[in-house]
Amino acid sequence: MEIRFVGGTGTVTGSKYLLTHQKGQILVDCGLFQGLKNLRLKNWEEPPFDPSAIQAVILTHAHIDHSGYIPLLVKKGFRGKIYCTSATFELCKILLPDAGYLQEEEAKYMNRHRLSKHDPALPLFDEEDAKESLGYFSPVEYHDWIDLFGEDFQFRFGKAGHILGASFVEVNVNKKRLVFSGDLGRPHDLVMNPPETPEACDVLVVESTYGDRLHQKEDPLEKVASIIRSTVKARGSVVVPAFAVGRTQQLLYILYRLKKEKRIPDIPIFLNSPMATSATEVFCQFVEEHRLSVEECRGLSHVAQIVRSPEESKALNEREGPMIIVSASGMATGGRVVHHLKRFLLEKESTILFTGFQAMGTRGAALVTGKDMIKIHGQYIPVRARVENINSLSAHADYQEIISWLKGFSRAPKMTFVTHGEPGASDALRLRIQDEMKWNCFVPEMGRQFLLEKLLHSK
Repeated sequence: MEIRFVGGTGTVTGSKYLLTHQKGQILVDCGLFQGLKNLRLKNWEEPPFDPSAIQAVILTHAHIDHSGYIPLLVKKGFRGKIYCTSATFELCKILLPDAGYLQEEEAKYMNRHRLSKHDPALPLFDEEDAKESLGYFSPVEYHDWIDLFGEDFQFRFGKAGHILGASFVEVNVNKKRLVFSGDLGRPHDLVMNPPETPEACDVLVVESTYGDRLHQKEDPLEKVASIIRSTVKARGSVVVPAFAVGRTQQLLYILYRLKKEKRIPDIPIFLNSPMATSATEVFCQFVEEHRLSVEECRGLSHVAQIVRSPEESKALNEREGPMIIVSASGMATGGRVVHHLKRFLLEKESTILFTGFQAMGTRGAALVTGKDMIKIHGQYIPVRARVENINSLSAHADYQEIISWLKGFSRAPKMTFVTHGEPGASDALRLRIQDEMKWNCFVPEMGRQFLLEKLLHSK
């Protein structure tokens, strides 16, 4: 069998791993590239495999950088099954059609204002493409072994703790085992349960989003409260670009706690993301996958006023503060939050609060690194607002937490591939695994392929 890295290498986006077996081809994850333009353009290229020849997709979780290429895969001829957990399927029902809708709207906006070099600008896929792809999903339970090509090729999901439904994948091929970490959660996450650990494997593919960093040890509730209090004192508003799945529910829980404990002023909170609103409903359906009680779920669901229509969204930009607006997307690459940034970046009294990883080439990365001008819809917007970033709320394990997870393995893999990280982060984690664990470790380049037999017999 052969493993080929066709995404998620040298970057935190576009995760795709192609497994070629004598009986067929499998994709582990099927994500969109995001961030830098040269990465986004890869989404428009023909994939380095025949989509109609892929017999199954094994999906670790619902985030678009892992699932967002699925509508295109189906559009290009895929007719196999897409395996995932039940919670992942419920979230993909929300995320994929929304991604198609947003791309349609972005293309319309670019055409209306003649902002694209292409005439006309087109979406990668539309809402209908995404809805059609949902017909190929086949949810399965955690820990159940699923036969793909008989007993010689099986897989199962373990709990990764990153977001609702997130999994690592164990694949058995001819009595040898591969593990794909997916995105690993944290052992002491505020909301999600800790990741489980597989017993052992022969080949490991591990993420490295925070492979060169440790998360801050600060109290995230007090940090958020302090930012809100100081912004309100200045009569400004707090705008939070938040990932609709995972981060928004975490933030709503924090705001619920802070309001309940009277640690922040009683100002209006708005949740301006239809997708995040739907994801929050799903979050409260799967209480067994997170730490929160039914009462706490009810509390976070009602702490914010829901903004549903585009007209209500536009009205927020006319409203005077103080207020808190939580809106997608988390890296400010699109969605309603971009329109709020155009308005509130101009206010020195206001704060733009980021709470997660910002990939290179995104507006979020530009803002947290201190850029004084940000391009939005073809215009350069001066940055006058305060910009804050809290990485202690991250849903990704840092390098120390990844190493701790690896120490739970009963034996060393023959080979560990470090992926899903920007180059410096991946190489830093590689060095740490080699130095601390004494494991054979490698950072693959995009497009590299490896024969399993050679990996297992290498010294």
